[in-house]
Amino acid sequence: MQKRTLGRSGLEVSAVGLGCMGLSYGYGPATDTADGIKLIRAAFDLGVTFFDSAEAYGPFKNEELVGEALAPIRDQVVIATKFGFEDGDSSKGTDSRPERIRTMVEEALKRLRTDRIDLLYQHRVDPKVPVEDVAGTVKDLIAEGKVKHFGMSEAGVDSIRRAHAVQPLAALQSEYSMWWRQPEQQILPLLEELGIGFVPFSPLGKGFLTGAIDARTQFDETDFRNKVPRFSAENRTVNQALIEKIGGLAEAKGVTRAQIALAWLLEQKPWIVPIPGTTKLHRLEENVGGASVVLTAEDFAALNATLDAIPVQGDRYPTALQSRVGN
Repeated sequence: MQKRTLGRSGLEVSAVGLGCMGLSYGYGPATDTADGIKLIRAAFDLGVTFFDSAEAYGPFKNEELVGEALAPIRDQVVIATKFGFEDGDSSKGTDSRPERIRTMVEEALKRLRTDRIDLLYQHRVDPKVPVEDVAGTVKDLIAEGKVKHFGMSEAGVDSIRRAHAVQPLAALQSEYSMWWRQPEQQILPLLEELGIGFVPFSPLGKGFLTGAIDARTQFDETDFRNKVPRFSAENRTVNQALIEKIGGLAEAKGVTRAQIALAWLLEQKPWIVPIPGTTKLHRLEENVGGASVVLTAEDFAALNATLDAIPVQGDRYPTALQSRVGN
């Protein structure tokens, strides 16, 4: 697989990474540990070198899984994880106090079976803690060799600028895909200006852009998508029009909708590295294949015209979670 460098950080990763959250959290019951390890190692065999986790995924279970899976190949991969919630539990609210960050890093190093975290993100901006204090703490951890690079997740323009002035960011992780294009307005220009890489999560629209989900799809009762307005049956019906348009190009090129969606993201900027997640080997292989799909200028223009003409219906988060975004 081709490699990409996240901004001006020098951090080189595979063009497509693996978002590991869904193996432990968010999309129904956790994957069996043995199956999760098998999938992560299969990703490496397919050329993936960038693996994304967080203490909040479980909590803690995902870091343990990722650590066990990658231990034999630790020096050949880049591991990203995140701090920022009280006791590592996203239901309890934000907590980015310097002492909490330090505690999290020491515990995460053990769970991940490593002596350094390649990319440490603040999971969400904490309104109770100045972002300069957060960046300063990570800067100290970098000086100590426990962390290599600093990142933020779902942060807004002001927070990014302030943090970057203290400790340069290697990457911002936020949602970005064909059906959530808001980062194009302010975030992408800022990242280009400052030399920060972009790591889109949910690059396949939480599965919707694959074409495998329609109004009749039933999610597990623990699946996060049950709470997302965009995934109401009514909105799924309306949003199907976009999937049909993407499907037309996919069929013409002999690829899948998911591969078109990933190729579209990769075409945006050379410092964008999507991290699709999956629990299925055939989907993993499909996603990795997206890095090899070539979109012509005409393809890209046609896709953008389609996206402009078919606005996606429904908010991407329930109201309670939207308040944590873009601070």
